[in-house]
Amino acid sequence: MGASGRDSELLQFIEDATKNADQMQRRVLAEILSQNAHTEYLQRYGLAGCTYRESFKKKVPMVTYDDIKPEILRIANGDRSPILSSHPVSEFLTSSGTSAGERKLMPTIQQELDRRQFLYDLLIPVMNKFVPGLDKGKGLYFLFVKTDTKTPGGLPARPVLTSYYKSEIFKHRKFNPYLVYTSPTEAILCSDSFQSMYSQMLCGLVQQEQVLRVGAVFASGLLRAIRFLQVHWQELADDIERGTMSSRVTEPSIRAAVAKLLRPNPTLARFVREKCSDPNWEGIITKIWPNTKYLDVIVTGAMAQYIPTLNHYGGGLPLVCTMYASSECYFGLNLNPMCKPSEVTYTIMPNMGYFEFLPHDPNRPELSHADLVDLADVELGKEYELVITTYAGLYRYRVGDILRVSGFHNAAPQFKFIRRKNVVLSIDSDKTDEAELQKAVEAASNRLIKDYGTRIVEYTSYADTKTIPGHYVVFFELASESGPVPEGVMEQCCLDMEEEFNSVYRQGRVCDQSIGPLEIRVVKSGTFEELMEYAISRGASINQYKVPRCVSFTPILELLHSRVVSSHFSLACPHWTPNRRQY
Repeated sequence: MGASGRDSELLQFIEDATKNADQMQRRVLAEILSQNAHTEYLQRYGLAGCTYRESFKKKVPMVTYDDIKPEILRIANGDRSPILSSHPVSEFLTSSGTSAGERKLMPTIQQELDRRQFLYDLLIPVMNKFVPGLDKGKGLYFLFVKTDTKTPGGLPARPVLTSYYKSEIFKHRKFNPYLVYTSPTEAILCSDSFQSMYSQMLCGLVQQEQVLRVGAVFASGLLRAIRFLQVHWQELADDIERGTMSSRVTEPSIRAAVAKLLRPNPTLARFVREKCSDPNWEGIITKIWPNTKYLDVIVTGAMAQYIPTLNHYGGGLPLVCTMYASSECYFGLNLNPMCKPSEVTYTIMPNMGYFEFLPHDPNRPELSHADLVDLADVELGKEYELVITTYAGLYRYRVGDILRVSGFHNAAPQFKFIRRKNVVLSIDSDKTDEAELQKAVEAASNRLIKDYGTRIVEYTSYADTKTIPGHYVVFFELASESGPVPEGVMEQCCLDMEEEFNSVYRQGRVCDQSIGPLEIRVVKSGTFEELMEYAISRGASINQYKVPRCVSFTPILELLHSRVVSSHFSLACPHWTPNRRQY
């Protein structure tokens, strides 16, 4: 089936951009350097007025967030001089990656909204090649905003998707038959997570026959929506039967928007009750939304842990990952979106920013900017850390994503997302590294030693995604001089640990409820010796063996589970407030 006029233009852009990837990368870098020629940062490295790639690669160092944090804090505190970008910084995008336990602040400029929107526009013709008829129905997407904060200098600081949904581009978007949502914009823009979820679910049920695709940004978000339906289906069915809306939704704009869709519908209410009262929820998405063609969720990286649960509720529907993006930059597309999750690859669009790649070699931590490889020069099968230069003023910035080159589309490489560098635990948008986990364990250890003379012999962890929402599980082997530790103390240790985690984790626990209470499982004495013996039996060196701080290998988890003697949960939520100054 041939593409329509606009689709054809956009598909041709993809072909042209990927055929001329290196030329476009040269042009993008020249534009960035020219646009930001008079910035303090580029002048520091002698790049003022210079647009040559060779000079840039020779003079500008590779950096991490901590390297440029002083400049970012100056902007956050109100300095309006051209520090990183010649264009005024319009807001900060808060990265789910963390620095010193808090969100990173990524400066952005107004023009970046258009660039991000263009990548969204490219998704439509790509999907239309694989799934015909998407203009004949609607998408049930559970989309949410998070609470805004402001920096001391008065600039908004919020996640990239909150920025997009609150933008004029989204709120006043032109009608597109391929991008019709069941959720009213008012419901998406409500920062109260219950009211937003309830109204979006209600609208999705009312329009259930029109739904052709179901999705959320992350797999975890879609599973939270399913869990919400499990808990609230009776109230939702009552609303559908009466044609009214629960009094628990108080936001006037949402009530007005949903009222336009609601009519008494006893038949649909009976249908919802019949499907949801069945204790077997396998394939519930296809039972309630029978015309669904696929689930649109990110299931790469840490989200891959949710694939079995999505398959259970989705009844075997294809899991589609459409794009690769972050707070720092939008990167590229999955040009074969109906592939299996294990085969997802992303083609980086060379117009989005300037991309370089640091060979990922754990045995060579001393790699520098001299080792960086251009987009057109990466090698098949090799792994790299992504390094970006953006129009908004990041220069040779290490994103922290590890990618493997899996193929090529024309002259543009295709990458498989392997993992976030250094991240050991993740449930939703949270990312906890080994240092943060160690700090949290130390907080629990201090309480145990001080109050009960009990020490933590060893520990490891994993992300339990069988519960909804998922939660962190930490295994402790304890040595006590005074017998078992009281239950209440272990529960307090759970909370001590949660208080040490970063603000992204704590917001997920307190506000978004996207992360469940942390659990400590105490294992029998000698468990970690057994763990070492098992590793050695599989070929590990006894001299080099280190206890893994996070485990996912099923036999190891089964061994740990079989040695558990007690389990303890955090009974309170850690401290989090949107008004806390985090900069």
